Amino acid sequence: MSSASTDESSYLVGLNLSGRRVVVVGGGSVAQRRLGLLVASGADVHVITRVATPVVESMSTKGQIGLELRDYLDGDLDGAWYVLACTDEPDTNAAIVAEAERRRIFCVRADNARFGSAVTPATTHYEGLTVGVLAGGDHRRSAAVRTSIREALAGAAVSEVADGAPKPVGVALVGGGPGDPDLVTVRGRRLLARADVVVADHLAPQELLAELDPHVEVIDAAKLPYGRAMAQQVINDILIDRAKAGKFVVRLKGGDPYVFGRGYEELEACTAAGVPVTVVPGITSAISVPSAAGVPVTHRGVTHEFVVVSGHVAPDHPDSLTDWDALAKLRGTLVLLMAVERIGQFADALLAGGRPAETPVVVVQEGTLRTQRVLRADLQSVAARVRDEGIRPPAIIVIGPVAGFTSGGR
Repeated sequence: MSSASTDESSYLVGLNLSGRRVVVVGGGSVAQRRLGLLVASGADVHVITRVATPVVESMSTKGQIGLELRDYLDGDLDGAWYVLACTDEPDTNAAIVAEAERRRIFCVRADNARFGSAVTPATTHYEGLTVGVLAGGDHRRSAAVRTSIREALAGAAVSEVADGAPKPVGVALVGGGPGDPDLVTVRGRRLLARADVVVADHLAPQELLAELDPHVEVIDAAKLPYGRAMAQQVINDILIDRAKAGKFVVRLKGGDPYVFGRGYEELEACTAAGVPVTVVPGITSAISVPSAAGVPVTHRGVTHEFVVVSGHVAPDHPDSLTDWDALAKLRGTLVLLMAVERIGQFADALLAGGRPAETPVVVVQEGTLRTQRVLRADLQSVAARVRDEGIRPPAIIVIGPVAGFTSGGR
């Protein structure tokens, strides 16, 4: 069996994987870090694993990947164009590489790159450019150079990684934005490049995880809707424990840490434990996702206010803090987050409070991503349309006159 012992002997090439079968064996954090880029490339990704992380499970639920919870079997690579062996079992990874070799399929072996037939470079994308860096197996160096190139392209003078700046300490609460990795802030991306540990939500841009150094510990802190979830106290304890062990920890969250992200709870826990915290705001999905669908949340002469509401509890739930009768009387824009499963109850509450049945509604699923879907309805019909069209989380719901706009205007 042939193998590449160093990156110097590797031939750097771009693969068009769109619509082509890619097999990933393993469903842990190592595989998870690679799935975001594969999905973004349009690949037909199939994951085979005994146990999947919540994020991998969520990607399967969304239809982004195929997922089979079982052992790898010889023959699983049939029809594949590209293979990644990402298990924590060297013998299994070796068997995957051997099958790939027999079938003449290029294969990345995550636990020992020199025994695979392909090597994953440190990559970055900027305005139509794709840059890949290989550094003779020195993954930290390739990642640092990649980061410097990205920041140079973006207009930054030099990378903090490369210029010897003091390493950050404590915990950084970083807002990852609405999903598109290009919408994370420059500061957020810089801090990710310095992290020793990344504690990531399932709504955080998964492609950013592929940019991390191999030594970075990635902890899946997903809270799946009506599914698996890491308890908030456990998340707090992890942040504190890793930071007190001298690690720089990035808590990567979707959207903005302080918009229904429980970021302030994490800040309070860390502060009480004596751990310094840096907060890096993110672009909240409440504004950016409607924008990506051509809907402004405000417009001169149409609306003077917009209200963002969490839909994690029903209107009549004793824990609800929302005055739905008051919301129904407003004439502006209502943005609902985490509301897909209960949209019928919310629509009924607004109708009962006097909001007109013909009020325009837009539902945007997986906003800013290549898989974005937009559904247009009115308040009377939106619940049935969401059900019939199979809309599922994550999705943003916009209610009000601006929801009747198209990208060309009113």
